[in-house]
Amino acid sequence: MSETTARRDADAVLRARAEIDLAALRANVRALRERAPGAALMAVVKADAYGHGALPCARAAVAAGATWLGTATPQEALALRAAEPGLPDDVRIMCWLWTPGGPWREAVEARLDVSVSAMWAMEEVVEAARAAGVPARVQLKADTGLGRGGCQPGADWEELVGAALRAEEEGLLRVTGLWSHFACADEPGHPSIAAQLTRFREMTAYAEREGLRPEVRHIANSPATLTLPDAHFDLVRPGIAMYGVSPSPEIGTPADFGLRPVMTLAASLALVKQVPGGHGVSYGHHYTTPGETTLGLVPLGYADGIPRHASSSGPVLVDGKWRTVAGRIAMDQFVVDLGGDRPGPGAEAVLFGPGDRGEPTAEDWAQAAGTIAYEIVTRIGSRVPRVYVNE
Repeated sequence: MSETTARRDADAVLRARAEIDLAALRANVRALRERAPGAALMAVVKADAYGHGALPCARAAVAAGATWLGTATPQEALALRAAEPGLPDDVRIMCWLWTPGGPWREAVEARLDVSVSAMWAMEEVVEAARAAGVPARVQLKADTGLGRGGCQPGADWEELVGAALRAEEEGLLRVTGLWSHFACADEPGHPSIAAQLTRFREMTAYAEREGLRPEVRHIANSPATLTLPDAHFDLVRPGIAMYGVSPSPEIGTPADFGLRPVMTLAASLALVKQVPGGHGVSYGHHYTTPGETTLGLVPLGYADGIPRHASSSGPVLVDGKWRTVAGRIAMDQFVVDLGGDRPGPGAEAVLFGPGDRGEPTAEDWAQAAGTIAYEIVTRIGSRVPRVYVNE
C-alpha cells in the first residue's frame, strides 16, 4: 500500500467517509429498467455521479444493463471516454451543456453524442466534424416547455432540422437522437406534463417527416421514468433515482419504487466533553445548553458540503440515538448535544444513509435545510473520501 493510499484510508477511518454501495446502485438500475422495459436506459453520471463518483458508478450502471451514459459538460464525457481501464466500446456517452468555443472536435473524435439546440451549435459541430474528418453524432434538443436549453418550436426548430438534414447529406453528422426535458414531472398531474408530451410528439414527428431517422427519442428523467410510462419512448434518463433517492417526496419514497440509497455519510467524533448548563455552542451562540450535558464534535462542515442552512436542525445518529446539530454548522465542524451520553472519541456519527439502522436519510437533511435531496448528496465535497463497497 502506498503512503498516499494509507493516508487516504486512515482519513476515511479517523475523520469522515462517504460509503458508496455499488451493489445498491446496480440493483437500482435493474429496478429502473423494469419500470421501462421497452426502452434503453441512460445512466446519468453528471456532477461526478451526483457526488458518488462518476467512473465507479458508470461501470456499475453498465454492468447492470445501462447502454448509455449521460453527462452535462463535454469535459465530464471526455473524461469517461478516456478512462483506464476503459468502458465497453459500445457504451454511448452523451453530453448536453455546451457553450460557444467548446471542445467540439475532441468530442467528435471521441465518438460522443453531442446535444445541439441552436444554430450556433450546429455551425460549430459541423465545422468540427469537417476538421476531424469524422461524422459527428448529434442529438437535437427541443424546448417543449422547460424554458432552458433546447430549440423553440416553429421556425427555429424547422431551421435547425433543415440544417441537420443538409449536414447529414454532406456526411458531416448523423442525427442520433431527438430529445427534451420535463419541467414538472415530479409534480403528479401538473398540466405542463401533458402539454410537453404533446409538443414533443409534434416536434419529433415534424423532424421525422422531413427525413431525420433518429436512433432514440427521449424525454423521461427520474420522475418520468418512475411514474409516466407514456413518456418512456426509446430511452429513459434516470439521474437521482439511480442513486436511490426519490425525485420528490410527493411521488413516493425510494422503497416505494424498489430503490435503495447508495451513499452513507459518516464521521468519527473528534471530541466528547462535559459542559455546564448555559454554555454557548458554536458561532453566535444560537444554541445554549439547557443544563449540564455532553457535547460531541463532528469533523464535517460546510466546506465538506454540509449545508449551513441545517444549523440547529440537521439530524445525526450517534450511539444509536438521533441527535440534532447544536448551533451553527461551521466550515469544518459542527456540534451535537449528546444529552449526557458519553460515547468515546472516534465513535461513529452517521449523518445519512439508507435508514436501515435508524439513521437519517438524505431526504431528512433536505427537509432540515429547506432544499432537495439532490443537493444534499451532490454537494458532498472532495475532501470526504469515497469508499466503494460491493464492487
